[in-house]
Amino acid sequence: MDTQINNKLKLNRENFGGGKTYPIKVLQFGEGNFLRAFVDFAFHKLNKEMDFNAGVAVVQPLPGGMVEMLDEQDAMYTVFLNGVKNGNKIQEIHLVDNIVKTINPYKNFQTLLDVAKLDSLEFIISNTTEAGIELVETDVLSEECPKSYPAKVAAVLYERYKHFNGDRSKGLTIIPCELINYNADTLKSILLQYCELWNLEKDFADWINEACAFHNTLVDRIVPGYPREEAEEFGNRIDYQDKFMVAAEPFFLWVIEGDDQLKAKLPFDKINLDVKIVKDMQPYRNRKVRILNGVHTAMVPFSLMYGNELVQETVENPFTMNYVSEIAFNEIVPTLDMDKKELKDFTEEVLDRFRNPFIRHQLSDIALNSVSKFKVRVLPTILEYFEQNGKLPYHLVFGFACLIRFYGKEWNGKSLPVKDSADVVQKMNKAWSNPSLEQTVEEVLGNEEFWGENLNSVNGLNEAITFAIKNIDEKGIEKGYQDYIKHFS
Repeated sequence: MDTQINNKLKLNRENFGGGKTYPIKVLQFGEGNFLRAFVDFAFHKLNKEMDFNAGVAVVQPLPGGMVEMLDEQDAMYTVFLNGVKNGNKIQEIHLVDNIVKTINPYKNFQTLLDVAKLDSLEFIISNTTEAGIELVETDVLSEECPKSYPAKVAAVLYERYKHFNGDRSKGLTIIPCELINYNADTLKSILLQYCELWNLEKDFADWINEACAFHNTLVDRIVPGYPREEAEEFGNRIDYQDKFMVAAEPFFLWVIEGDDQLKAKLPFDKINLDVKIVKDMQPYRNRKVRILNGVHTAMVPFSLMYGNELVQETVENPFTMNYVSEIAFNEIVPTLDMDKKELKDFTEEVLDRFRNPFIRHQLSDIALNSVSKFKVRVLPTILEYFEQNGKLPYHLVFGFACLIRFYGKEWNGKSLPVKDSADVVQKMNKAWSNPSLEQTVEEVLGNEEFWGENLNSVNGLNEAITFAIKNIDEKGIEKGYQDYIKHFS
């Protein structure tokens, strides 16, 4: 038995895994907290509940990483799920043991290429950040590790293509998890560009198109990561020392574009995990952006100016929670073209996530780049609601007014936590230097760089926002909001 550390056994396969390993089915680019608490957690559940027998080979995507440190505990780690569902607290502990190989391609690129030759390999998964899926024209096909993630994948696929002599049955299923829309389509396009850039044979490009399957995805789970502030408390709940434990919320959603063939490859429908394999993921992406992200963005200036600091406080305070309910259930949900019960159930789940007492989600953190977020997440709802109903969604419009006021002068003698690009801040300051509020609102709404169009053309929007800001400044958020709603109802 291995030496004990701080009176606890060392975390490794001998002590806690029964020595069991799995054949490598998944090649994963990325070793960070999100992938370990999301993708690896999902395959771990498949292994335990469906005997899926899938091992993961993890590739360190950047020269600076932690695969060697993961190896110190046989790449085993603990996922702590902490949250609220239907008003009940959830606390679960999962020891994940399916990472069976770690690779630093910058030290040994051949090790990565060798995995490409495995007959057992079926999937490539990744989360290399939004900037990870890019073409780097200086990358070349050689014995050295290329810089970009797509170039690494191109090298892996080419090695597999050569090893199996172009056998169409040896293609891989590629499921990127980067937070960009059409992530798999984008990756595939770049891979085909590398085929041309590297002057590779046409049959290899045909093999990518014909033998490999690319699936766009949407991922959703809040993963705070290593629980630094609660490390001792979490550590006391397990009987081994874990340097890579990771905290996450219970909520889990993985939407993957695919067909019955993919469902057969990945039998997630047989376990209790919300993985949706669907023909078109865009409605789910729209649902997440409009409800989860949209409510977040719309409520931040409103709630901060009211006096809250946390998301949890916002949904526990009766006044601010009433505002959140109004915008979510009565203004956002009606504009979405999906089953209304499903939308309402999803919204309730979102509110449970906001109530999570285990995550201290600062409103000021969400305030980052509020203008660009509002354009993508909230403005489309305002415009679609107006088009569908012939009137404005006045609660969301009040949130728009709070946003504009948020970028203005001090509030109650204090500076507000504006976090945006220098260009946006400069343009907002210029608008607020106008001699009248009416001119300020007109200039902000007319800034097409902010909104993609001149919003002064939306009938009644200028007047409603101007009225709201006057009420906010004269009466405060609570009374100003109540009088504003009374005026327009």
